[in-house]
Amino acid sequence: MLIAFGICTGFVSGFFGVGGGMVLVPMLLLADFKMKQAVSISIMQMVFSSTYGSFLNSKKNKKILKEGLYLGSGGFIGGLCSGIIISNVSNNILQYLFLLIVVLAIFRVSITPALHTKEKIKTHPYSLVSIGFFIGMLAMSIGVGGSVMLTPILAGYLHYNLKHASSLGLFFVVFSSIAGFISLSLAGQMMYYEGAVVGLASLFGVYIGILIKNKTNITSYKKYILILYVVILATVIYKL
Repeated sequence: MLIAFGICTGFVSGFFGVGGGMVLVPMLLLADFKMKQAVSISIMQMVFSSTYGSFLNSKKNKKILKEGLYLGSGGFIGGLCSGIIISNVSNNILQYLFLLIVVLAIFRVSITPALHTKEKIKTHPYSLVSIGFFIGMLAMSIGVGGSVMLTPILAGYLHYNLKHASSLGLFFVVFSSIAGFISLSLAGQMMYYEGAVVGLASLFGVYIGILIKNKTNITSYKKYILILYVVILATVIYKL
């Protein structure tokens, strides 16, 4: 079961440029894992999938590295706070927070054009670090990498191409997930075996996902992202 979850999550991670937690956490909840257990497994999986996926993306687009480092450094610092939040916030509050973020992501992506005609807004590096910090702190606390929040911000407010935004989002997950892994390990919340099984299995899915993403039309790509978010929303509502 964990291997199947890993392959499925890896494909979603590679294709949509997300850490995979939006898919993996609901699947683990349906498999009767507790929310905090699902978060820990999800975060460890992200370390595997985001690192490999970003390596593949950088071979095609080198521009993600510079901006990604600013966002990622903020995400790393924010992610270090996640262990404190998880240790002091109930499972129910984390689940409703997850639900709220998915709803906001659906709204933002639905009103954002897949390919902007406007020029990309120039952003100061400190602003990128600050954005990364708050997203990293929040995302790691609910078991997602942060791309579900970062991609709508980059595409919706800063006029990034949707595919470029998703690649940056996945690169961001490298930093936030490593920080989350460290933080949860120190807090005694990490499930190492399950996380490693899912993470290793996800590598195959990541490769296939990125391969298909690069061949997908940008307008169709936006539709697929919205479909993913709606399915996840329905799954979480069902579990709640």
